[in-house]
Amino acid sequence: MATMADVARSAGVSVATVSHVLNGTRPVLPRTRQAVLDAVDELGYTPNTLARSLVTSRTRSIGLAVSAISNPYFTEILQGVEATALEHGYSLLIADPHEDPQHERKVVQLLHERRVDGLIVAPSPYPRELLSYLHRHQVPAVLLDRVVDDPAGGTPHFDQICAQGTEPVASLVSHLAELGHRRIGLVAGLRGLSTTAERITGYRNGLAAAGLPHDERLVVHGDSESAGGERATAALLSLASPPTALVTANNAMTIGALRALRTRGLSVPGDIALCCFDDFAWADLFSPRLTAIAQPSKELGAEAVRILLERLAAADRPARTVRLPCTFVHRSSCGCPEKGPDS
Repeated sequence: MATMADVARSAGVSVATVSHVLNGTRPVLPRTRQAVLDAVDELGYTPNTLARSLVTSRTRSIGLAVSAISNPYFTEILQGVEATALEHGYSLLIADPHEDPQHERKVVQLLHERRVDGLIVAPSPYPRELLSYLHRHQVPAVLLDRVVDDPAGGTPHFDQICAQGTEPVASLVSHLAELGHRRIGLVAGLRGLSTTAERITGYRNGLAAAGLPHDERLVVHGDSESAGGERATAALLSLASPPTALVTANNAMTIGALRALRTRGLSVPGDIALCCFDDFAWADLFSPRLTAIAQPSKELGAEAVRILLERLAAADRPARTVRLPCTFVHRSSCGCPEKGPDS
């Protein structure tokens, strides 16, 4: 079995240089790095991860705790996390907290006990126990997608990465208002999530910018899931004066809203206009194609890993909150003419 010394001799470098290449502990010239990697491939060298972790107190593994992994949005985030982790020589352990604060606390503890070097967590609603555990045990962690620690004018206690949520929803509402809609409904997400609060704020800001009144009856929570989106849409359609346009606050609720509209024989956008937060792979396959806000999901996952690695390299640096911009994808479910597959 090949050893690190064998790799060093084959590549014409020192054992320390081989270690730096494999562990990412120090920059190495590209040609030297490639020579080491070529020697690793040629000799079939496999690092002894267990022995290395005992010496360095690092396992080169990252724990990822996100709910609803089957949701295409989180699936794309997972792809970004995994690709970037592997690029930096880290493996990934995954757990699903099921949006349950108590279960979240358990799975995070289990990941921590597996000696992951750090955690990436999409917090559940009301994650007090999660934050307490991370703080008490000083676990290097990045909070993903949901902001839970954003003191006004101050420094957050944890690194956080999320997409913009307020302005994109405001842009959807403003667009619908420009098309003549005066009663615009919102199928909102799960209570307790920062994403839900931000998208409601964006909805209200959009109404205000258009000079439209805010009617509480036009905001119904769909709990961020398809069945909830269907129930919320049905409730909005049952109002004495139902909305003429809908904004759905995530992709799962969009599916539920479409189901509710189909059940009632309503067409989009003929009977009701529809815009959604979260673009997804088949959004342009619907008829009509869905006008949507696209989140940079893969980049969110990739950036979460980069921020975590920066935290591991400099444990005492100030925490930060990073927000990535979203993209308005203009299609035809809002009532605008069809502009083709790339519009």
